[in-house]
Amino acid sequence: MTPTLVRQHTSHADSAARVDPSARARDWSEIQERMLVPLYEAVYDRLDVGPATRLLGLRCGSGLALLMAASRGAAVTGVDSASPERLALARERLLPDTPPGRAGSRGGSGTRARTTARLAADPPAAGTDPAGYTLVTAFEPIGGLAGDSEGLGELLADALPLAGRGAAVVLAGWGPPERCATSSVLRVATKLADPVCGARTWRPSRRDDLEEVAARAGLKPDGSGRVACPFGYAGLDSAVRGLLSTGLFDAAITATDAKQVDKELAEALHPHRRPDGTVWMPNVFRYLIARVP
Repeated sequence: MTPTLVRQHTSHADSAARVDPSARARDWSEIQERMLVPLYEAVYDRLDVGPATRLLGLRCGSGLALLMAASRGAAVTGVDSASPERLALARERLLPDTPPGRAGSRGGSGTRARTTARLAADPPAAGTDPAGYTLVTAFEPIGGLAGDSEGLGELLADALPLAGRGAAVVLAGWGPPERCATSSVLRVATKLADPVCGARTWRPSRRDDLEEVAARAGLKPDGSGRVACPFGYAGLDSAVRGLLSTGLFDAAITATDAKQVDKELAEALHPHRRPDGTVWMPNVFRYLIARVP
């Protein structure tokens, strides 16, 4: 199997001032990204991801979903221009001991030893692989930032020419706010960012978000599902760091300051603390499977 990590050139939310991108990327990788593992597993099980799968992961972040697919035997390609720091962590996971720009080097032990890779600076050109990708995933949930569905549409416009006819395209989004305990916490981001004109802040998900994106991209819906993805943290500090790593609070930090956001975020999390100090928030995420015509 041949995982490939490449950067995708597309517009995305600008990093907020006074945010350390490297620290945020590490928090995402170590704390937050695992919260979506049930979503990855449900999709891979439903689509029987395995050695015959050629997967293109959009906004692959620090690469956990890619690693899980690779462990099933899939050939995976990851693209992400939004965070070079997250992409560097994905490289560490999938291509350990491989200097940037080197190809075909083998990794270390365990799961990593089963992956080899070729790195490229740009997305593969259409027609490079005549067979095309059999699966395109966009696991970063939409319905979190105003305008995020439009950004996903731009990504799909670039990616779909690389997919074969009939390939599955998986879109993911937040579930109904009433079924996502984290929604009440994310409202802090909107409240604090109000002074920033035009700031891209959190918004409640809409029922047809994913279907609208698929329709605009010319995809044919072929099933959907809901997956429980509870957010569980060892403590309040871990919860704050994990949620900040999503980028959903960056506009709030720009409008106020990091300390103020930390304080109000911690206060919003208090109702979700358990007697042992852990933080637990049940959530439901949606996914839509569509097909390339």
